[in-house]
Amino acid sequence: MDIRQLRYFTCVAEQKNFTRAARQLNIAQPALSIAIKKLEQSIGLPLFDRNERQVHLTHEGEVLLPHAHRVLQQVEDANTAMAELRGLQKGEVRVGVPGMLGSYFFPSILMGFKSRYPDLKLSVVEAGTQSIRQMLLDGELDIGVIHNQDVPPALETTYLISSQMVAVTSTDHPLAERQSISFQEFFNEELVMFKKGYFHREFIDQICAIHKISPQLSFETNLLAMILNIVRHGFAITALLELVTDHEPGLTPIPFEQPVTLDIAMAWRKHGYLSLADRAFIDFVQNNK
Repeated sequence: MDIRQLRYFTCVAEQKNFTRAARQLNIAQPALSIAIKKLEQSIGLPLFDRNERQVHLTHEGEVLLPHAHRVLQQVEDANTAMAELRGLQKGEVRVGVPGMLGSYFFPSILMGFKSRYPDLKLSVVEAGTQSIRQMLLDGELDIGVIHNQDVPPALETTYLISSQMVAVTSTDHPLAERQSISFQEFFNEELVMFKKGYFHREFIDQICAIHKISPQLSFETNLLAMILNIVRHGFAITALLELVTDHEPGLTPIPFEQPVTLDIAMAWRKHGYLSLADRAFIDFVQNNK
């Protein structure tokens, strides 16, 4: 098998259709079919179940797919490394950031980095930490900001910040005068939460599992601005990092009786290639956090 065949194979696996894959690869559909057939013949195994509308990976194809992704990522890393040896830079940092940190911790850092390195491009993706972890593993991101707990062994991390998780109410909510709140009291209230995949939702689900509590989830959304407005107007309460309430009026933070502190880290693939731009970004964040 060769790199071209693996690239064709992964594209067909993703598109589940030879015609769409050929269009994306900008080649003729018969040429793509022949290339896949030659790949199957060279390894002596069928990779796809074919029908008129869709193709699906066989068991053998499912085994090959993650290996193909890794090989293609390594080839991309090698090309980047060689380009930099010729005096070129990748010129782009692809970073994934959860919503709360992207809104309140990173803006000044990102602007400072861009001021120092005006020729480098920053591509910032907002997503939950579970999604960011997976995108790092898949090579879709260079660097990600994640909850520094249960980190996959394939990722390298460096500590970023710690922030307390607090209950958050409107300023006129009956709980707003409290100095602290128990988990049971918190879960007795109507809640607005991020959807699954965000580290603050991971925390909520973990507490519920430990204490065998069924939360009253009245609202679920990945829009931080919507969560803040719902809480401000008294329709529900939530739990957020304290750094959010430090910057938002009309909200009251209430620590939990059992304090909850989350450690946040930057992460990247342990055996992936970090470009000069990526390393410059990591160094800049570490020196300016």
